[in-house]
Amino acid sequence: MSGSLSYMSGFGNEFSSEDPRCPGSLPEGQVTPNLNDSFFLYNNPQVCPYGLYAEQLSGSAFTCPRSTNKRSWLYRILPSVKHKPFTPMPCGDLTENWDEVEPDPNQLRWLPFTILKSTEKKVDFVEIPNLAMVLGSTYSPATLPWLTSEFVCFNNSDGDFLIVPQQGDILITTEFGKMMVEPNEICVIQQGMRFSVDVFGETRGYILEVYGAHFELPDLGPIGANGLANPRDFLCPVAWFEDRTVPSGYTIINKYQGKLFACQQDFSPFNVVAWHGNYTPYKYNLKHFMAVNCVAFDHADPSIFTVLTAKSTKPGVAIADFVIFPPRWGVADHTFRPPYYHRNCMSEFMGLIKGHYEAKEEGFQPGGGSLHSIMTPHGPDADCFQKNSTAELKPERVAEGTMAFMFESSFSMAVTKWGLETCQRLDKTYYQCWERLRSHFNPNWKPSKQ
Repeated sequence: MSGSLSYMSGFGNEFSSEDPRCPGSLPEGQVTPNLNDSFFLYNNPQVCPYGLYAEQLSGSAFTCPRSTNKRSWLYRILPSVKHKPFTPMPCGDLTENWDEVEPDPNQLRWLPFTILKSTEKKVDFVEIPNLAMVLGSTYSPATLPWLTSEFVCFNNSDGDFLIVPQQGDILITTEFGKMMVEPNEICVIQQGMRFSVDVFGETRGYILEVYGAHFELPDLGPIGANGLANPRDFLCPVAWFEDRTVPSGYTIINKYQGKLFACQQDFSPFNVVAWHGNYTPYKYNLKHFMAVNCVAFDHADPSIFTVLTAKSTKPGVAIADFVIFPPRWGVADHTFRPPYYHRNCMSEFMGLIKGHYEAKEEGFQPGGGSLHSIMTPHGPDADCFQKNSTAELKPERVAEGTMAFMFESSFSMAVTKWGLETCQRLDKTYYQCWERLRSHFNPNWKPSKQ
């Protein structure tokens, strides 16, 4: 489906795009006679081409350093300020209350989240019905099924959405243009960008929301200039607009301070004819990730699989990382190759897009998830430990046909009432996958003579 849409390549570039139906809609330079016939490029001309309105969308403070300054100029048929007042709307299971249930430090795992049938209830993306956990003092959606309604769009004033489809393609219409996002792809809709979602059959996925920072590519350090997620593989949409009047009202739903508000306007919000800037939505295909791995011995930390990071103010510490475990070669000698047993100062939510996760081939299923909270022990199950402690260490393909991922955060994730109770997908037998681990301690062990 994605072949019919066009994109521009790059991460954080200064892009410019205009709908080909309106050539010249981006403001061009003009000769100014009283300034020695100088030629200027305008962001905000006195009169825009085609009678459009100029509107800036700022994703950072005006005074941020140039390297982190995010903004785009939109040239639209009507400005977004033209709407009726926002009023509160029901939030369903959406909550900003991070202590609505008692904390639970146990290892948690969910069976695949249920996709509501169209005969049961039609659910809008904007309802965000299935909020599995909250992050810090605000909240972070983890998984949800989505459907859409006509003449409704969503706007998140609180933070950025990183969307991970697991089942079904989704067509995302934004003010910047359209993106088709398929399973094994991700997309990011940054703070303040209006969008709607169209689906094609039963659809399920995961969402990570971050506050106070935007996603960026991780620093590569000694890896060098190339590797992991390369900038050229990120795609942003090209300009597309609709000039549509909606007498019955177009609903704009705004998530603000963890609550939902709705307003009405009589025209489509996707009326941007042209735009330029570096603050855009974008998507990325996970198959393009250039994995690096240990080629001698021992086990590298999973940070080598970081696709995107939202940095905190502490050097090297992330508000959130998006990490994947892609198909790759395993060649380490004298090494237990699966993930090691671990207690972590970070919270780890894992999901599975397809296949079987190497450390837990049973129980952890596509469309489900697991949460290992701060300092909660986790690691390979008993079967994985036994198999890989005795395996012949020859070069082998790891995670072939699989794509697992992790949302990792320096904040504590508090599970919501929906996640613990209402969804009825919590696997209360999860702890049993480690029950069969037994002691192999031998006080008479001696090192072998080489």
